[in-house]
Amino acid sequence: MTDGPRSGCPINAAIEVVGDRWTLLVLRDVMFGDRRHFRQLQSLSEEGIASNILADRLRTLVEAGLLTRDDAGRGRRATYSLTEPAIQLVPLLAHLGAWGLRHRPTTPELRVRAELLEAGGPELWQEFMAELRERHLGVPRPDTGRPTATERLAAAYAEAVAAARNDG
Repeated sequence: MTDGPRSGCPINAAIEVVGDRWTLLVLRDVMFGDRRHFRQLQSLSEEGIASNILADRLRTLVEAGLLTRDDAGRGRRATYSLTEPAIQLVPLLAHLGAWGLRHRPTTPELRVRAELLEAGGPELWQEFMAELRERHLGVPRPDTGRPTATERLAAAYAEAVAAARNDG
């Protein structure tokens, strides 16, 4: 990582941190898959990330202040947590997913979360961000009395997977 961005452009400054394919996918898996350990991130990756690339991206994300890494003791797995700047990327990932829905080939079970995030809009994104703050930063979220955004996303995914199995 360089000392500073190549220019003063805010888009460039953001792209220099999150602009490669693997970085956004690692953040996606921590956010939406609650994968917080190296082996989970590697073994459950839909895209098959190599261990050396994953190690580099995790290090870069920690250095950039988007993830924290706890100091695991001997024989314990390190746990990665999102920081507030990373949590604030939820709307960006929702918009990227919506763009992908319209312009790229996808599969039913992997597109369902993007569809739900697009349909839920900013209200759902804010609920999900509050859940991430609670899980990763220890900030209590308000109780809405309805299923959490995480529960709704998981249920939609499970339903899509079941439907894909029944169609196959």
